[in-house]
Amino acid sequence: MNRKPFLALVLGTAVSAALFAAAPAGAAVIRNRAERQQQRIARGVASGQLTARETARLENREANLNREISGLRRFNGGTLTPSERALVDHQQNALSRSIYRQKHDAQTR
Repeated sequence: MNRKPFLALVLGTAVSAALFAAAPAGAAVIRNRAERQQQRIARGVASGQLTARETARLENREANLNREISGLRRFNGGTLTPSERALVDHQQNALSRSIYRQKHDAQTR
């Protein structure tokens, strides 16, 4: 078993948990969706549907989005404006589509 996808998954999960640990209660929707997407990536790794490169790219996109959300919250005193929330939702939709496409392409581990 190649350990790189597993290490990327563990690192991505740890980064996600650290970024969302101090988030306000209203951020539960974004946090829950990020966790579900992280689980989808993990299932893709476990089933062999995601290659190491695909996993790394998805994890990097997830980490970048998490950093962006954290920065927006820090800038706005811990909350997101409605327009920022819409932007994050749009970005999570794009990431979700990418996860689906990567899991269902012809590449396997």
